[in-house]
Amino acid sequence: MAKKKLTAYDLLQLKGKRQLSEVFVNSVEEAAAAEEAGMDILAASYDAPQFGIFTTFDDMKRIREACPNTHLMMGPPYMSYASPYEAVKASYELMKIGAESVYTPNSTEFIKTMRRENIPVISHVGLIPAKSMWIGGFRAVGRNAEEALQVLRDARELDAAGVIAIEVEVVPVRVAAEISKRVQCITISMGSGSSCDAQYLFSQDILGTNTGHIPRHSRVYRQFYKEYERLQKERVAAYREFIEDVKKKNFNDTKITVDIDNGEFDRFMKLLDSE
Repeated sequence: MAKKKLTAYDLLQLKGKRQLSEVFVNSVEEAAAAEEAGMDILAASYDAPQFGIFTTFDDMKRIREACPNTHLMMGPPYMSYASPYEAVKASYELMKIGAESVYTPNSTEFIKTMRRENIPVISHVGLIPAKSMWIGGFRAVGRNAEEALQVLRDARELDAAGVIAIEVEVVPVRVAAEISKRVQCITISMGSGSSCDAQYLFSQDILGTNTGHIPRHSRVYRQFYKEYERLQKERVAAYREFIEDVKKKNFNDTKITVDIDNGEFDRFMKLLDSE
């Protein structure tokens, strides 16, 4: 029997009752695999090259089709909106193709407008990549008392604005635990410990497709990049073998070509002679 897809209401009812799992997916294949594995929440976005995301709006439709029984949070290009009106308009487009919730790091003025239009919104505190230039780059947030208090205030402000969940990214574990106790919405940890209501990672962190710098909060369960390297070598080898067969004119194999009956070929040659 197919699992029950969690609605915004369901997520809120599960606060404090069990840990929820969430993964960001980049493809139809990842979405289908995450659903089959039993993931609670999937996240997807499109056209956000600063995160290496190049999926299209049509790709989002296919991702939705691949995970019909899983709560799907979608984000717009570059993860933010130009105005509250654009936020609502874009959110309706995403919900039209099946989003159960919509992500935005925009201010509470945007979120209040979206909430008034009954759009389930997920937002963000701590390390917010789109706002990292204001905190000195990609770093942990809340490691001194004043900054930790500000993260809590930010979370409370979002909670009061009507979000259903807040991603808490790279915040000290004990600070994240206190935040989770003091808001009504779901808290989603990315590198902030197990006291939040959900755990969230990108597929590339779980599957090991990253090369070079690996984020500290990653937990790599597979080494897909090694398989990709192996496959790339196999591609090169296969192309070389093809080129060699081309040079040797090795394409008359009866397994890949068709023939003509001897009698018909004789007739063909006679017809050629008459041309």
